[in-house]
Amino acid sequence: MLLRGGAQELSSSALAVTTTVSLKSNHTFTSPMRTAISSSFRVIRSLALSFPHSHRRFIRNIFVFEPSPLTVSSHIKNTRLSPFLGAPRPTASVAAFTASVEHLSREDERVGVEENWNFNEESGNEFSDFDASAAANDLKHLPSPFFEVKELEELPEQWRRSKLAWLCKQLPAHKHATSIRILNAQRKWITQEDATYIAVHCTRIRENETAFRVYKWMTKQHWFRFDFALATKIADYLGKERKFSKCREIFDDIINQGKVPSESTFHILTVAYLSAPVQGSLEEACGIYNRMIQLGGYKPRLSLHNSLFRALVSKPGGSSKLYLKQAEFIFHNLVTSGLEIHKDIYAGLIWLHSYQDRIDRERIRSLREEMRSVGIQEGRDVLLSILRACSREGDTEEAERTWLKLLESDCGIPSQAFVYRMEVYAKVGEPMKSLEIFRGMQECLESTSVVAYHKIIEVMSKAQEMEIAETIMSEFLDSGLKPLMPSFIDLMSMYFNLNLHGKLESTFSQCIEKCHPNRTIYNIYLDSLVKSGHIDKAEDIFSKMNNDGTIGVNSRSCNTILAGHLSSGDYIKAEKIYDLMCQKKYDIDSSLMEKLEYILSLKRKVIKKPISLKLTKEQREILVGLLLGGLCIETDEERRNHAIHFEFNENSDVHSVLRRHIHDQYHEWLNSPGMPNDEENLPFRFSTIRHSYFGFYADQFWPKGQPVIPKLIHRWLSPRVLAYWYMHGGQRMASGDILLKLKSATREDVERVVKTLKTKSLDCRVKRKGRVFWIGFFGSNAVWFWKLTEPYILDGLKELLKPGHPLEKGVTEDQNINFDSDSDFDDRASNFRDSDNQ
Repeated sequence: MLLRGGAQELSSSALAVTTTVSLKSNHTFTSPMRTAISSSFRVIRSLALSFPHSHRRFIRNIFVFEPSPLTVSSHIKNTRLSPFLGAPRPTASVAAFTASVEHLSREDERVGVEENWNFNEESGNEFSDFDASAAANDLKHLPSPFFEVKELEELPEQWRRSKLAWLCKQLPAHKHATSIRILNAQRKWITQEDATYIAVHCTRIRENETAFRVYKWMTKQHWFRFDFALATKIADYLGKERKFSKCREIFDDIINQGKVPSESTFHILTVAYLSAPVQGSLEEACGIYNRMIQLGGYKPRLSLHNSLFRALVSKPGGSSKLYLKQAEFIFHNLVTSGLEIHKDIYAGLIWLHSYQDRIDRERIRSLREEMRSVGIQEGRDVLLSILRACSREGDTEEAERTWLKLLESDCGIPSQAFVYRMEVYAKVGEPMKSLEIFRGMQECLESTSVVAYHKIIEVMSKAQEMEIAETIMSEFLDSGLKPLMPSFIDLMSMYFNLNLHGKLESTFSQCIEKCHPNRTIYNIYLDSLVKSGHIDKAEDIFSKMNNDGTIGVNSRSCNTILAGHLSSGDYIKAEKIYDLMCQKKYDIDSSLMEKLEYILSLKRKVIKKPISLKLTKEQREILVGLLLGGLCIETDEERRNHAIHFEFNENSDVHSVLRRHIHDQYHEWLNSPGMPNDEENLPFRFSTIRHSYFGFYADQFWPKGQPVIPKLIHRWLSPRVLAYWYMHGGQRMASGDILLKLKSATREDVERVVKTLKTKSLDCRVKRKGRVFWIGFFGSNAVWFWKLTEPYILDGLKELLKPGHPLEKGVTEDQNINFDSDSDFDDRASNFRDSDNQ
């Protein structure tokens, strides 16, 4: 119909062509029709673009009757309440003409968006087949469900045509809340077919956010019947724009309807997650990919296999080793599908195997044989992975053979190869050979890496070669390289084993001056003080650790100072440490229990069993603050037991410190309550056990599996709650002001919070960005907020979070929120006032 109408009018004028095509464009999403539409639009654009720019604007304004931007904004401003009073009823021809003109105008401005959904502009290179852009290019080859939507002129009622045309023009011009109010005002007459037409129209003019709002509004109406084709189309468009959260929402709707999403939706959603710079997006991409194969029975394109594999091996070695099973699954799918396996797939899989705690030598050998059988040569990356695997097992023979291959290659020898050779000989008890390799590396390379210094100092310290270790440490300090902490820990451990407590203390003082201290270094010093009999000094260090939230104490610290008090005969202080361990629910070493039981029995004091699970007042307040900051609660189907999921941002300095403190605070509730000896390996995600004790918080903050703000929140906003909310879900702006983030809240929820803050003399402004509300404290209000919360802010975070001076690092995206405009807020104002009735 479109081609026939266009052919009849091309012989007249450009205006006639524009009008005819606009009135007769078919809303059918088949591939031939889409091609025809695109072809016709190109003809129209070529006619229009043949005029100069000023003439084109004149033609559009005069013949198409498009009002100026000032006229449009004035009209919208003067008729804001029109959705609530009912839509105007223009004639059918004018309504259809207006909607079609808007469609063509936007199509002209956004030419070429539909067919090419490349997330990266670069393509065509040999290596692009292994990149995410290749997966995006394959989207146009994936089939999508067919469905057809009626034309406006095919509707019998003139008033319905007018209202639909008016809605198609109004909804994209407003934000979320206003759009929903406009739709709610049309409930008496609108049907699913009408709403479907609006959603399809929005996708055609690239207003996919508006199409999503219309779709979600449809799902809440009593007449809604699930439309698989419509849901797939909207989900695919959103995924192509990298709006993975909304795409996933519709994806889950399709699953909940008992249907299997189309191959295009699986593919697009996986690519969207791979393109998202959000923590946890890679795990979600893997989950969608696995369900695509296991649930849908689809065979993904080669580009999707390669893109997901590339994302897995792009992680640092320590964290990427957790993805070995997923990488093997991708490799298995490539083999069973008969697809070509890129050389980087082999190299990446060997690389992942070399980082495992237990090396599967047979698997590595088989992968190398497969590479040779298909004519792929082992590059530098593969040889480095082999050296790494040898260093973990102490295989000197294989390491030397691999080293010779590296020498014969023309790619040069990286510093990691020297480090792995040093580690190989340290494993077999030849530390001097490791030293020889280290000196050879310094002669061969122009500079010495931090990793090489760490490794050789570790090797020399374990071998108790004190003079050599001290000499190299002096070189390391003079080089200005960082971090120094691992080497300080190795030196202090060596001094402790050699009973050189004086040297250990001087090294500890030097470490405190040059590094940010952590609990590991303090625990070694505490052990040294107790072992050398300096109990009073050890007590001072323990008190400092306990009072500093960024350092803190753990079971090891408490047992050390308890042993010191017991050995010195200070039973009163030993009893206090015992009470502290019972309060924190730390386990007491069996070697200390017998003497401790005797001492307590003299006072007829019953031995406490630190096993009862009950939150203290401090733990309860901290939990409320973290829940406001975005903490999650998972509940079983019967809502009897609940688990708290702690998640911290790996790229945040504040969260790096906060996670250690939270792990200590709730250690008895965690699935793995033992604190790792190496604090650097503490996970950024951990969960509590499932327990009925968390039922109160689940009912208040997650009543239906979704986060809400309790109506009684005004009772719980204590200074400690605000402090932990700030540390977990807030940030300091570049200007030195303070922001608090509130997710998945309604206006009423935010109003309750703001009114409670005002009772504490805290005036604030509120800004909405997407689904997140930002509460801002500026100037004197930020200073007062800081005075209120500072006693509960961790000592190591006060410099990072204190308001009033600019940040040292760059401003994050969330800090670029403009509180002086309404651009990121859904209605007219961004401030909440006591007089608001909304």
